[in-house]
Amino acid sequence: MFRFCSYFLIVSVLAAEPAAEPADWIWSARFVITENPQHRVIENGAVAIRAGRIVGVGTKAEIDARFRAKRRLDRPDAILAPGLINTHTHAAMSLFRGIADDLKLEDWLEKYIFPAEARNVSPEFVRWGTRLGCLEMLLGGTTTFTDMYYFEDVVAEVAKEAGMRGVLGETIIGFPVADNQTPAAALAFTEKYLARFRGDPLVVAAVAPHALYTNSDETLRASRALADKYHAPLIIHLAETKKENDDSLAARHMTPTQVLDSLGVFSGRTIAAHCVWVNDRDMAILKARGVGVAHCPSSNMKLASGVAPVVRMLALDLAVGLGPDGPAGSNNDFNLFEEMDLAAKLQKVATMDPQALPASAALEMATIRGARALGLEKEIGSLEEGKRADLITVRLDRPNAVPLYDAVSQMVYALKAEDVRDVMVDGRMVVRDARILTLHAPQILEKAAEYRAKIQASLK
Repeated sequence: MFRFCSYFLIVSVLAAEPAAEPADWIWSARFVITENPQHRVIENGAVAIRAGRIVGVGTKAEIDARFRAKRRLDRPDAILAPGLINTHTHAAMSLFRGIADDLKLEDWLEKYIFPAEARNVSPEFVRWGTRLGCLEMLLGGTTTFTDMYYFEDVVAEVAKEAGMRGVLGETIIGFPVADNQTPAAALAFTEKYLARFRGDPLVVAAVAPHALYTNSDETLRASRALADKYHAPLIIHLAETKKENDDSLAARHMTPTQVLDSLGVFSGRTIAAHCVWVNDRDMAILKARGVGVAHCPSSNMKLASGVAPVVRMLALDLAVGLGPDGPAGSNNDFNLFEEMDLAAKLQKVATMDPQALPASAALEMATIRGARALGLEKEIGSLEEGKRADLITVRLDRPNAVPLYDAVSQMVYALKAEDVRDVMVDGRMVVRDARILTLHAPQILEKAAEYRAKIQASLK
């Protein structure tokens, strides 16, 4: 009788224990920076992933007790964090890296970049330039990029090849360029592009009128209408330089922000890059219209464009993300660790207040607030159950990473892009042990050297 009761008790207890949930992956690390609404940092934490989504976040003990995974990645000397989000760049311009430095924006564009593009940009140029850009971004922990360039359908193809998430805008501009000779042709091209990638799991196709000063009012209105037709975002450069602002005030007695608002450009989902020369009324418009702002500190500093009033934007709770811009003359890399560091320091020195933009705010701009700027905060930007599995590990076993007192501060002020060890996008591992798994790095570097020779010869 005793044996039977003991056996029955054991079976009953085992039957009462919940079965472990299946997972495709469990990633664990010394610290997990969640960027959830409580900004929780979990020591000895872990994340469970299933079917491309996060299904559990907690301590390693909690996750191990709840899940059984097919595969594991244990990094006891690393930070596990959301993938970084680049809210403004021109990826294919990686092939123009360093072609013309230390110039004003207008001189850089008109004397160097526009001529170089006219002589060199083609679908294959864009393909290899974007591959080079994606290679650099993924190795540096960027899992989502926001792009504006020509032949954006090719950019989208490469993003998918690399396994990278992208909000990718086809450029519409008021003069002949590599892919389209007129704004009307560019709008027609863009519509085909939007239709092709509608509903894609990685690519959000977008409409990208270059700027107020390079497009007519008619083209800007048509761009907004096209974006609305496909429920797509619109990407535009806005108020980047004092000249742009002064010219608009002289011609229309309105700032660029006020002009675009009067044209209805902000009536739908919009991402505005730079926003350096914006006043209180402009920021109120951006807030009221829900415009996402892409702050590009390296670019604004390198071109001496000015200092965007980011502290005031954040006080209004604007959705401000970070972007490296370039690379070419406005910035020569895609390094979001650098942008976090500079964003914080630039606001400190501009306001003469060391607390103006703390490390926590800079990291938020590179993750969940950047996701808000893109309208993707329900899907990416933080490590929370139900979100897409876009995550990175960053090494803590190098001289620049020790000692560690605060994981968030370390991410912003001490760690570097080259400290990124592993990258996952949409549940797929794309970088492991700092090696790219989706692109052929030696071939990309070889092609970059070939294009350098061609570009240099074309400018003679």
